[in-house]
Amino acid sequence: MSASHPWKAGGLVGVSKIAGMPLEIALVCGFSPQAAQEPPQTSFARSGRTGKFGPVTVSDDLQVAIRARTERQAMDWSLVLASQEIGVTLDREPQGEWLLLVEGADEARARAAIGQYQRENRGFDWHREIPGSDLLFDGRVLFWALATALVFLVQSALARGVFDTRAVHQGEWWRAVTAVWLHKDIGHLASNLALGVVFLGLAMARFGAGAALLGSLAAGALANRTAMALRPEPYIGLGASGLVMGALGMIAAQSLRLWRTGRRGTRLILTGMGAGVLVFILTGTREESDVLAHLCGFLYGLLFGGLASLIPARRQAWSNAAAGWIFLLLTLGTLAMAFRDRP
Repeated sequence: MSASHPWKAGGLVGVSKIAGMPLEIALVCGFSPQAAQEPPQTSFARSGRTGKFGPVTVSDDLQVAIRARTERQAMDWSLVLASQEIGVTLDREPQGEWLLLVEGADEARARAAIGQYQRENRGFDWHREIPGSDLLFDGRVLFWALATALVFLVQSALARGVFDTRAVHQGEWWRAVTAVWLHKDIGHLASNLALGVVFLGLAMARFGAGAALLGSLAAGALANRTAMALRPEPYIGLGASGLVMGALGMIAAQSLRLWRTGRRGTRLILTGMGAGVLVFILTGTREESDVLAHLCGFLYGLLFGGLASLIPARRQAWSNAAAGWIFLLLTLGTLAMAFRDRP
């Protein structure tokens, strides 16, 4: 992504010579390719105006730049505008600020759409920026960690919750889900919580709590069933590692929404995937772990993360709420079945 020209503050000021601008910036600013071949010209901008969403710069060709605090906020707002069929271009100033460039005729609609998005997501903000990055972390993941710890305290009553492949073959399908909540000992629990809080917290911040929880749980459960299908011998498994690897896969797939944005989008997608694979190798391939289940969880996480990243912004609120309810009902229902059917 190209860096935008640094707008000067106050009054009417010259902004650039056309011939000195990269072609893609000239096009964003509304100049034709022929103009880049003509003698140097000067365009002017009225700047210094401040709006509800930050300083706004208006150019003579009716372009408006809305400033965002972080890349994440700029990405979220751009999805909101795109969902309303408002043309938007992301740009970044040399000093690091992110801009959303829209046509002046669309300014009112753009500001209204962003305002509506912020009102729908109002309330206590569980999201926190990770220092030194544009990543956000969702503190609500601590409730997942607490629930997992509480289940560990009562799991002796859930003897039919472990993933016993022989029992699953006999129809006890819920074990693929309940096993994700059970752990062998305190060390096993602590290990999964340590990684799970990080990966799931990042996924919840990116996709929403409901979508990340349901996607990760589904990845863990499907990983159990897939590993069972690939292994002929019976075995018993338990632990949240499939869910944790599913959350990692969702994070790695979060840039898939950029697949139509050209080479830079492709580069970001491949970078995200590569980073996810590297982290998986470092955390999911230990000798004492179930590498097959971990790999399946990661791959299912990539799938669900890719699907979640393609949900239009206008549908994210209700789809995330629906996913949260499905996650809750699936968890409580399967745990109840394991408790009811205890020996």
